Amino acid sequence: MESFSNLIATVNGFVWGPWMLTLLVGTGIFLTIRLGVVQFRHLGYALKLAFSSSKQDHKSKGDISHFQALMTALAATIGTGNIVGVATAVVLGGPGAVFWMWITAIFGMATKYGEAVLAIKFRITDEKGEMAGGPMYYIERGLGWKWLAVLFAIFGSVAAFGIGNLVQVNSVAGAVQDTFGINPWVSGAFLGILTALVVLGGVKSIGRATGVLVPVMAVFYILAGLYIILTNLNLLPDAFVLICTQAFTAEAGFGALLGSTIRYGVARGVFSNEAGLGSAPIAAAAAKTDHPCRQGLVSMTGTFLDTIVVCSITGLSLVMANLYTGIDKAQAAALTSRSFDLFIPHVGSLIVTIGLILFAYSTVLGWSYYGEKCFYYLMGQKGVLPYRVVFCIFAFVGAGLKIGLVWDIADTFNGAMAIPNLIALLFLSGVIAAETKEFKGIRAKEKVEDKAVGRAS
Repeated sequence: MESFSNLIATVNGFVWGPWMLTLLVGTGIFLTIRLGVVQFRHLGYALKLAFSSSKQDHKSKGDISHFQALMTALAATIGTGNIVGVATAVVLGGPGAVFWMWITAIFGMATKYGEAVLAIKFRITDEKGEMAGGPMYYIERGLGWKWLAVLFAIFGSVAAFGIGNLVQVNSVAGAVQDTFGINPWVSGAFLGILTALVVLGGVKSIGRATGVLVPVMAVFYILAGLYIILTNLNLLPDAFVLICTQAFTAEAGFGALLGSTIRYGVARGVFSNEAGLGSAPIAAAAAKTDHPCRQGLVSMTGTFLDTIVVCSITGLSLVMANLYTGIDKAQAAALTSRSFDLFIPHVGSLIVTIGLILFAYSTVLGWSYYGEKCFYYLMGQKGVLPYRVVFCIFAFVGAGLKIGLVWDIADTFNGAMAIPNLIALLFLSGVIAAETKEFKGIRAKEKVEDKAVGRAS
């Protein structure tokens, strides 16, 4: 097992080397420029669209609403990466890693927008009458590269067991054991049963569950974090200064080749918001929408909410607490609990544990859909039910695995997923730009019509 762990760690180091980090952030920068900083110009409208009903979309094709599609995507992204992942980044990369998570998110919003536009543009209707889309479809139908689409589907169907299952369950089992003294296998069995109750019902069941669970869990955790920040405002300026200054040190990678600060900031940022991995567009493809760009705008808000909002809550709390020095990777999972406990004695760790359970469970639900759709692309409808059953079993098995190995495996398959997806985004950027230009004209007409209605009333 030790030799296997070393092999995975070596492969992981290669996959998440300087070239991958450059490709991930570089793609986001490229799309940001080509699309005219879409993430800044339209964020307000995107948030309004995400949380309100659009008259244009009521009769549009799709399985779930904009809101449910966003919640399914957020269910998959707001997970242990927002708690354990941020802590791991700070432990291994220092406070400056939080800065690079922010940078990854800012440019990742353009990436997430592009992914969703392509997902809607090239989605299909399967034999059950449900929408199927994502990188495997826009790679095949947009680029005509079936072999690359198959590679993505293989990586995605396997990666779902790592980032979306084993990591989540493992982190929950450890936190529950530390807080309540419950055996990890008991936690795993409980999560496996809860997962089966929702996952076996398909995307509409997942959409209903995440539509309720995600808002509740996000607000619960954000309010707790804001309480810590607002009641300790004297520590906030120093935390910001530390994050920003340590992002540009020699150890961060300036003066050397991409050091630990940048590497873990970008890697954990991507692990958290999944921009560039190609996972979120699978959920976006199921949305009811009249135009690809409308769902693209909704999808990019997921990166904003996940990293700029939720991860910032965790990162600032960790830096303000200043308990991360002398902590190794294995102890990172407990660091957020200890930091919250410092500011909210006896209650903070309970808040983090409850948040972690809800975050992780929702992520398992979201990723079960991602993995299932990738496996459907490979095997057809006959492979869906067996995949769901095996996925639920893994939700139990993951509880007792070695945490370091689990994270390394998840990181490796994340990188493997990202490569075909980023290639497609770059080669199909012209399609994204054309759709964006068309939608700009549509929005201009809508604004004129809205003003006319306003004057008439």
